[in-house]
Amino acid sequence: MSENPPTVWPAFRYDDARAALTFLTEVFGFREALVVPGEDGQIAHAELRWPEGGGVMFGSTSHTDGVHSDTKNAGSAYVVTDHVDEIHERVRRAGAEIVAPLHDTDYGSHTFTARDPEGNLWTFGTYRGAP
Repeated sequence: MSENPPTVWPAFRYDDARAALTFLTEVFGFREALVVPGEDGQIAHAELRWPEGGGVMFGSTSHTDGVHSDTKNAGSAYVVTDHVDEIHERVRRAGAEIVAPLHDTDYGSHTFTARDPEGNLWTFGTYRGAP
């Protein structure tokens, strides 16, 4: 694996960014790296790291920063992991919606897709991309 820091960051907006922070860390398994508070208890900016590399950024929809203030609940991300079954079990136990069940693909991935509480789709799989 490369020692270069991530240079592509999926970014999301949430109506309840604090609840999203809890869900993304406790259910999916991201690790909190940075949380910048906004006004009225909102999150202006947050960064979460994925234990196996990479990360995501997000903030509250009420935090106005131009073009991004109108985008929410329309995203998706693919997260590479060797722990698909473990994450699937945490997601199932948390009662989150699993929109594509655990399965193996023709291209060699063990994968499933879940929806976070605000509608974003998250696919977890073992496929690491073409060599």
